Amino acid sequence: MYRERELRGSTTATRRPPLRRGRVSQRLPVPEDIPKPPYVGSRELPEISSEHQIHDAEGIARMRAACELAARVVDYAGTLVRPSVTTNEIDKAVHQMIIDAGAYPSPLGYGVFPKSVCTSVNECMCHGIPDTRQLQDGDIINIDVTVYLNGYHGDTSKTFFCGDVSESIKRLVKVTEECLHYGIAVCRDGALYRKIGKRISEHAEKFGYGVVDRFVGHGIGTVFHSEPLIFHHRNDKSGSMVEGQTFTIEPILTLGSTECVTWEDNWTTLTADGSPAAQFEHTILITKTGAEILTTY
Repeated sequence: MYRERELRGSTTATRRPPLRRGRVSQRLPVPEDIPKPPYVGSRELPEISSEHQIHDAEGIARMRAACELAARVVDYAGTLVRPSVTTNEIDKAVHQMIIDAGAYPSPLGYGVFPKSVCTSVNECMCHGIPDTRQLQDGDIINIDVTVYLNGYHGDTSKTFFCGDVSESIKRLVKVTEECLHYGIAVCRDGALYRKIGKRISEHAEKFGYGVVDRFVGHGIGTVFHSEPLIFHHRNDKSGSMVEGQTFTIEPILTLGSTECVTWEDNWTTLTADGSPAAQFEHTILITKTGAEILTTY
């Protein structure tokens, strides 16, 4: 298989030192005058809302504003990626840009998540907590940004290269981004949710990559996480999309196993075999004839 050839041929991909947790600093303050999501201040992880996020014209305008800010922030964060930079430094810069825009960094205080952005390096699938670990030449890092602006959340992520990355990992990252756009391409009013996972899986399988089934896309709007849950693997999920609805698509692909282990912090989730993982995410708006990517500018 394609993936087996890549694993045999890429010592860089398979022999990198395993990810180790650094020190996590105190959470950063947010000015009192910035509106905060209702979950802030509670240590309980909010339940997934059963209410689909379907918007009128004003709601769509607010979603566009929140999503555009998130897109600008994640691209700015990407410019900071280089060897020796810590994920904590990226978190500080992201935090400052978001509050300077009058928005709240949605991950901060979600349950007990202590930081303003998720930074997932190498074999970390998702939900990595920024800390004092320095990025190394050849690393990849997914930066996942969500902002809460004028009562609406905008959510996006990208995987960035740090220095000189191996060709096999570059290909994994490229195909993961392609999978996101293939998934978006099947979306429109009336389309079945399960088409997303089918299309993503078809493309990933051409390259022998695994599609992680544990983590899903989700409805988003005035609520951070709601129905519908969007499965990126092949599935039999019922239901169809509705014009005016917003949700995320955020596939994670792996070079090896899709099995995962979660650290004691209950957030940081790694591939069980230590193989690299990549992720991309957009928030989209369903239209009559297709889908509009909101996390762009």
